[in-house]
Amino acid sequence: MIKKGLSFVVSAPSGAGKTSLCRAVLSEMSTLQFSISHTTRPARSGEVNGQDYFFVDKNTFKTGITTGEFLEWAEVHGNYYGTSKKQLATWRDQGIDVLLDIDTQGAMQLQAASSECIYIYILPPSFDILRQRLENRGSDAPEEIARRLKKAGDEIKCYDRYQYLIINEDLEKAQKNLQAIIFAERSRLKSNTRNWVKERFINHL
Repeated sequence: MIKKGLSFVVSAPSGAGKTSLCRAVLSEMSTLQFSISHTTRPARSGEVNGQDYFFVDKNTFKTGITTGEFLEWAEVHGNYYGTSKKQLATWRDQGIDVLLDIDTQGAMQLQAASSECIYIYILPPSFDILRQRLENRGSDAPEEIARRLKKAGDEIKCYDRYQYLIINEDLEKAQKNLQAIIFAERSRLKSNTRNWVKERFINHL
């Protein structure tokens, strides 16, 4: 029996530590595949095309929207991000579990499309700490920080649309919590799991 792969959608407001958390979990779980998004934003120092993101221009991305290549897509801080529909379906059919680092807007699109995903939201301990983390980055102007905080306020209102909530106060603890969710969902009884048990055990009793 090849079980369908699970899709774990992780969202958070900018500054909550989502990217660091996802990277930490992926480094510990070799059986978990990271979904590489397409984006129109420029590559940052050290980022590799095809490893961190698929970097494309806006015309190419908009063509992909028109032709239905993306399972979800969103415009975030002036740039486009999207998840390949074909790639995710391939992994799912192969029984590969996938971790998706997706903006709240994109996650809401997946839910509206009735996509079978496990939704996990990441928050810092407080809004003041969120502001502090953005300021401590030292990479954004005050106007940009204010814009990100305003957007964060809108996104956080969607927290109860997710099945799990992790407070990222300590990265190591948050990592263990995320891994625990993944392990638990892998063990959850699904219809194909029940059929497998019936074929190999119940029908022989």
